[in-house]
Amino acid sequence: MNRVVITGIGAVTPLGNDAFTTWDNIKNGISGVGPATLFDIEKVDVKIAAEVKDFSPEAFMDRKEARRMGRYSQFAVAASKMAVQDAGIQIGEDIQPERVGVWIGSGIGGLGEFEEQHKKFIEKGQRRVNPFTIPMFIPDMAAGQVSIELGAKGINNCSVTACASGANSIGDAFRVIQKGDVDMMIAGGTEATITEMTVAGFSNMTALSKNPDPATASRPFDKNRDGFVIGEGAGIVVLEELDHALARGAHIYGELIGYGATGDAHHITTPAPDGEGAQRAMNLALADAGIEPKQVDYINAHGTSTYYNDLYETLAIKEVFKDHAYKLSVSSTKSMTGHLLGATGAIEAILSLLAIKEGIIPPTINYETPDEQLDLDYVPNVAKTKDVQVVLSNSLGFGGHNATLIFKKFTA
Repeated sequence: MNRVVITGIGAVTPLGNDAFTTWDNIKNGISGVGPATLFDIEKVDVKIAAEVKDFSPEAFMDRKEARRMGRYSQFAVAASKMAVQDAGIQIGEDIQPERVGVWIGSGIGGLGEFEEQHKKFIEKGQRRVNPFTIPMFIPDMAAGQVSIELGAKGINNCSVTACASGANSIGDAFRVIQKGDVDMMIAGGTEATITEMTVAGFSNMTALSKNPDPATASRPFDKNRDGFVIGEGAGIVVLEELDHALARGAHIYGELIGYGATGDAHHITTPAPDGEGAQRAMNLALADAGIEPKQVDYINAHGTSTYYNDLYETLAIKEVFKDHAYKLSVSSTKSMTGHLLGATGAIEAILSLLAIKEGIIPPTINYETPDEQLDLDYVPNVAKTKDVQVVLSNSLGFGGHNATLIFKKFTA
């Protein structure tokens, strides 16, 4: 099968409106969580969120077209254009449009747009509902809009697997190139659902942190963790068949060498005991990559700051990696970005690649009180300098969706 490398990255996150600003803030342990502004905080008991700041869609697309898109689609278009520009390629000039595909996931889609238009319908009647309501909120439309904006005519798809959507989309796009169906895929995840209904729903299931201090609310693996912080944004990578990338002299961030995806068949929200499904996803990815567990240097964990996720993911890592688990660095960048739901796996893929490129392992900030059940090296509070050859990134979603990606430093 074809080898697949990453030649472009783009991101819109609570820590910056491009991948490199985001990475600089990640390295420095800066939190992107703050007081919520995108919903009426008087209506709900959670007052904080990891919001994208100072985002201007007109910087990336026509204003009229932007008004016909949901916020999550705007993020995807912006991140995709940055990624393609970073890859240094012009679709239609450097590569045939039919040889470029798009696979962008979203866990929820345009729920904010749906809420807004439903309110108009109830208060003012049918005629006041935006005629673009449906394409503004259906989850596949981010991929559709990116295809239209960039002229990519290959496979156009969307993985909707809750918080595993971004990672599944990258993994599924990886398979398309491996088989030779296209030479390039624009892949990742996007989400923009910081809304009253979303916050109310997550809060009522006790999934969100009630910590009133934004900067310290997201604390993965800490004994006093009390839930995740909802975030928004998009992460997009350009996946490219190796020979195609080498022929055009592309810059290569790393190679995607393994992908594993499993289902828990257990519960709609709680992971399977001991992270059984996550164990199988990691084992599948390791087998797919053809490497031994001891070759992994760093795990970018799902690490949501919820009780069961952090416990079961830790147990899963210890079961898969045995003694090597204690030699690994394991961190959760959600301590800084918050939880971007369907976009999170794609953002974390980008951070994994930059960890390889720069030899820097991101920290888990807000780690203050160790949990006796969680005894791995979570890179507490300060980034670590280390030669990073192989990174494994986990994404685990409601519904029992588990996805693992493995990236490796590129060598010819």
